[in-house]
Amino acid sequence: MISTVNDIIKSIKNELIELSEYIYKNPELGYEEFKSSNAHVELLEKHGFKVKKGYMDMKTAFRAEFDSGKEGLSIAYLSEYDALPGIGHGCGHNLLGAVSTGAGIVLSKIISELGGKVVVFGTPAEETSGAKVVMADNGGFNDIDIAMLVHPSYKHFKSGLSLALQAIEFTFKGKPAHAAVSPESGINALDAAINTFNNINALREHIKTDARIHGIIKDGGKAANIVPDLAVAQFYVRAATKSYLEELVEKVKNCAKGAALASGVKLLITHYEASYDNLVTNNILSELYTNKLKDMGVKEIHEPKENYGSLDMGNVSHVCPSIHPYFSISDKEIIAHTKEFADATITDRAYKGMTEAMGALVLTAVDIMKDSNLFNEIREEFNNTKK
Repeated sequence: MISTVNDIIKSIKNELIELSEYIYKNPELGYEEFKSSNAHVELLEKHGFKVKKGYMDMKTAFRAEFDSGKEGLSIAYLSEYDALPGIGHGCGHNLLGAVSTGAGIVLSKIISELGGKVVVFGTPAEETSGAKVVMADNGGFNDIDIAMLVHPSYKHFKSGLSLALQAIEFTFKGKPAHAAVSPESGINALDAAINTFNNINALREHIKTDARIHGIIKDGGKAANIVPDLAVAQFYVRAATKSYLEELVEKVKNCAKGAALASGVKLLITHYEASYDNLVTNNILSELYTNKLKDMGVKEIHEPKENYGSLDMGNVSHVCPSIHPYFSISDKEIIAHTKEFADATITDRAYKGMTEAMGALVLTAVDIMKDSNLFNEIREEFNNTKK
């Protein structure tokens, strides 16, 4: 099977390089990826996929399916293609998307022997308010048995963790007044925002070491001689598990409520971006992918990254067994979210990593689709580890 998969990869490799480089040259921000999304759709349709464009009312999202017509599992690969402002594809989503779409195409060429279907999701806006959250919340992955995505990096890393995240906005509303002539007539909204930060700084002593709280004052008044009647503070609250995040968020909200009460202002609490669940890596699935990466000739595969942020793939991992490993695109360390990283995605070294990762994704799916006992073990772990 390895030689068959490699032959198919070789036959479509140039198409995938063209896809990645086209998206690299045409970077688009989240929910504005019209060219990028269309490029993926055109290639998938060329290879026989049936595509739903504008999936779940998101104009740059899609769901592409290739059904064998036989009973079997549904395997999903998730394509990302949004860029960063001012940097372009400093996170490598041009190449990430090519790997996922490519894996879907390769699996479609052999799926008649396996049964089931392969699904490629086009998932916009991973860098901001990720589409995977919308898809997961609205049942987009309910019929999916396995979901996989592999991200560019400077080394091959196993799938690990990500932090659950809520993006909370506090709007404090006070009363304006002349700050020198009649300060007693005003109610200072900025005081409440500042005291919220002070309260949160005190809270930090009593939170788990893998939790994070960080924020900014987005609006704190217009002039020093006017008592600020409006202040807006935005925070990211992160934790290693969804359950602890919910507990911590309530404490952060209480910090703002206490500050509002002390200052006499009104408080409005909202979310300014989508909430991300923590990534729950399925270890059996992860080890299988790692072994298939070795079959593709990769000799050095590192343990999961020690430092991690938040991913909308986390929400998917609470719906079906999932992994989010990393593949190597460079022989030296490069920092993500930089122009250097973006440029590294269009090198021969990156295309080597692309084929390795793609082959491992396909071979992983093949083993699971052939072995019902293996899938049952993966599913049992999933049922026991959601948190």
